Amino acid sequence: MPNIKPISDLRNYSEVLRDVSVGAPVFLTKNGRGRYAILDIQDYEKANATLKLMDELAKGKQSGEEKGWRTASEVRAHFQEKANED
Repeated sequence: MPNIKPISDLRNYSEVLRDVSVGAPVFLTKNGRGRYAILDIQDYEKANATLKLMDELAKGKQSGEEKGWRTASEVRAHFQEKANED
C-alpha cells in the first residue's frame, strides 16, 4: 500500500523521513493531488542506473538498425580481442 501524506506533514519532516525506506517511498500531495515523492537513496540510485541502461540499450538498438547487426560469434570475437589487449 503506498504511503501517501499531505505536504503539510513536512512541518514534522523527521517523522515523514522515518517512513521512507528502500522500496517504500513516501508520496506527498498538494491540494489533494500527487505532487512529490521522497525516495530512499538506494531506490534513487537504482532508478538512475536503470534509466542509463535503458538509454544505452536504445542507442545500441538504433546503431544496429542503422549500421546492421553483429552475429553472436562476431560479438564473442570482439570481446575476446578486447580481453587479450589488457
